[in-house]
Amino acid sequence: METPTARWRRLLPRTPGRWAAAVAALAVLVGGGAWTAVADDGPPAVQREDRTLRPGGVPIDTSYFTAGGSGKRPAVLIGHGFGGSKNDVRAQAEKLAADGYAVLTWSARGFGESGGEISLNDPDREVKDVSGLIDWLAERPEVELDGKGDPRVGLTGASYGGAVSLLAAGHDQRVDAIAPVITYWNLADALFPDGVFKKLWAGIFITTGGGCERFEKRLCEMYERVAVSGTPDEAAIKLLTERSPSAVADRVKVPSLLLQGQSDSLFPLGQADAMQKAISGNGAPVSVDWISGGHDGGDNETARVQGRIGSWFDRYLKQDTGADTGPAFRVTRTGGIDSTDGAALKRGASGDTYPGLRSGGQEISLKGSTKTFRNPAGAAPPAISAVPGVGGGLSQLSSLGVGLSLDFPGQFARFESTPLAAPVRVTGTPTVRVNVKATEGRDAVLFGKVYDVSPDGRQQVLPSQLVAPYRITPDQQGKPVELALPAVDHEFDAGHRMRLVFSATDLGYASPAEPATYTVTLDGPLTAPTAPAVKTAAATLPWWTWGLPAAALVIAAALLLTARRRTATPAPDPGLTDVPLQITGLSKKYAKSVDRYAVRELSFRVEKGQVLGLLGPNGAGKTTTLRMLMGLITPDEGEIRVFGQAIRPGAPVLSRVGAFVEGAGFLPHLSGRANLDLYWQATGRPAEDAHIDEALEIAGLGDALARAVRTYSQGMRQRLAIAQAMLGMPDLLILDEPTNGLDPPQIREMRDVMIRYAAGGRTVIVSSHLLSEVEQSCTHLVVMDRGRLVQAGPVAEITGSGDMILVTTDGEVSEPLAEKVAALPGIGSAVRTDDGRGLLVRLDGATVSRLVADLVRLDVPVTGVGPHRRLEDAFLTLISQGAA
Repeated sequence: METPTARWRRLLPRTPGRWAAAVAALAVLVGGGAWTAVADDGPPAVQREDRTLRPGGVPIDTSYFTAGGSGKRPAVLIGHGFGGSKNDVRAQAEKLAADGYAVLTWSARGFGESGGEISLNDPDREVKDVSGLIDWLAERPEVELDGKGDPRVGLTGASYGGAVSLLAAGHDQRVDAIAPVITYWNLADALFPDGVFKKLWAGIFITTGGGCERFEKRLCEMYERVAVSGTPDEAAIKLLTERSPSAVADRVKVPSLLLQGQSDSLFPLGQADAMQKAISGNGAPVSVDWISGGHDGGDNETARVQGRIGSWFDRYLKQDTGADTGPAFRVTRTGGIDSTDGAALKRGASGDTYPGLRSGGQEISLKGSTKTFRNPAGAAPPAISAVPGVGGGLSQLSSLGVGLSLDFPGQFARFESTPLAAPVRVTGTPTVRVNVKATEGRDAVLFGKVYDVSPDGRQQVLPSQLVAPYRITPDQQGKPVELALPAVDHEFDAGHRMRLVFSATDLGYASPAEPATYTVTLDGPLTAPTAPAVKTAAATLPWWTWGLPAAALVIAAALLLTARRRTATPAPDPGLTDVPLQITGLSKKYAKSVDRYAVRELSFRVEKGQVLGLLGPNGAGKTTTLRMLMGLITPDEGEIRVFGQAIRPGAPVLSRVGAFVEGAGFLPHLSGRANLDLYWQATGRPAEDAHIDEALEIAGLGDALARAVRTYSQGMRQRLAIAQAMLGMPDLLILDEPTNGLDPPQIREMRDVMIRYAAGGRTVIVSSHLLSEVEQSCTHLVVMDRGRLVQAGPVAEITGSGDMILVTTDGEVSEPLAEKVAALPGIGSAVRTDDGRGLLVRLDGATVSRLVADLVRLDVPVTGVGPHRRLEDAFLTLISQGAA
């Protein structure tokens, strides 16, 4: 049967201009829908029908997207976030429609142009509406059916829309696949974790919804009751649990892609953990993806997330068995800083199985006796961790080494580890056993957190700004209880310490108003989950990526043809077996010089997974250091150890090192492929160890691989050298000015390769004069001047060690407000930025944590706080100090 839309298309004029005019003049189609072309440049064009449906008797505003062709297609429903509308997901709907889906979006009850009250995804209201929308899709002639009235359909959406996706899968068996994003499994647990009221987020819910009067009466009464008492009652917990996906846990049995935010104090990672356990327990395929952002702001990785959702639906709705749905577990990690916007650079790590939140526990001993502290009257002033609703991704600053948390003296207990001997990557929920007591038989309400403390103790960072609340009742007191700390993915560097803090208050939560005294005693070590099976995805890098330059034929010839006299090699150091590089007291004099040094008393250490930038002005000794590291020249004094083995010319451990310190030495009359084959043969290693096909794919030279190298441009030669460096996939890569001859896009791709290569547990050392690229690529730095070490450490510590702080704000800062900030204790000055939407604050004794607390108290609409200094500034400062 010809559809109304098809009939209008046949009858109306074919001329594009007249067709558009006719459609614009068309007011109503059958069912009250309006048709609009939303894309007309390039196939397939996407059409949108806007119409009001009444699936549950309440008017629901919808948009329906399709594109090209007359064949059957699966359908996708996309829900929006709380406080939003269907318009928020239009771009994603258009993309899925262009990819061959019939897509329906809608504004939930109480939002946008839809009617009704907000009922927080009540199964008898919002969830029933979704089933009605699925009924409507089943009647569409272009939608593929699995049976009569049963369309092939998937659901996705973020936050509120993600929860209704889960609920619909539990209530309607016609749902075939879901992909919920940054959402909840149990709303009662999210808003009342361990019986502690998350008051700021609850208030934001009500405000974002338009006020209490916009909600179903029972919900409004529940909120007002809890907000006044500060304590959730059983009725409140029961009401929210009934409207949570966990209520239908045993009925969610469809392929589920769970994407949860790390920067999320509203719906933390534990919510996705509970989803995964329940759904996988039902026998359904489940993948978990911890994205960088979340409700606290930051980068929600929209393009990557939507691409993965599309692939998930391709596999489970289109039944495309070749679709890449990604690993069972993926987490976005940060490394290095983008100098253009101060954002943390991201890399992915993954595992073949979901590790849960307590995989690979490593025990960390903590120091500290019994601690006694107070909950102040009125629970004020409160400690500060996350600041819900501020936006801008304050929690992301923790990945840049900026600490923003604040604990008030006398209101917290602190326990601390010794400096870590090696880096510890915490992936999951740390746990600790403690004995807690409160005065006068009262509940003890505590907030636990683990800080990352710098070696000098001056800086502490709270990963993702997260805390975990606990309500410890009198019957639990006086005996050991295990407390779970916030789930995070964070690396504590070697030399740093873990600081466990229990605070009596927190800005985001309701604490008892009555004063009380608490005591906390440790009953064992802190157990930190390390998820050892989680590594960088095993898939090869994309074709457009390039690897890193190698020592080419120059190094091979040096190792094979030179016949230097070799001294006895020191015995391996078993304590350094897993350390890629340790340099101790290294010195090298200039030729024929008695007292002039190219390198003098240089010492530093490099750990697995680091991208280390070796910086210094011309003549600083960088290249000399790298040549000694490769065994090309011999140091006069000191020692170099690679994975515990002392370096000598021809040392066997050099087989684990790839390097480029002189320039690529290719034979010009041979092809690119032949040069790579010849180089590997010269190493004498088995052909199967070369990974040559992977290297060729990375080089991306295409047909040029068959051409003589003499026909290559400088950039192409560099790309071939990059592929050659990766032959054998060495554990340590040494690069001297690897971006020479590359244009800006190629330099950017080189940066991505270095980051991803190190993310697999390998290590990269790069010497470059391009400070902006080093800042964006590297996780750690070694700065040299006149042959000596000037400074070494994480990029964030070196660039962030200045006293000038940039505060960005949501709106213009008035001059009187800037003057108030300037008058704060410990502040040297505060001036507005050129655009008026921020402040440049010079610290004169105050800490960043104190500054943030004062800004919040002054109602400054903070969206970001960070060091106002680039690597170039830090580098010039260090060099000038070294010259003084």
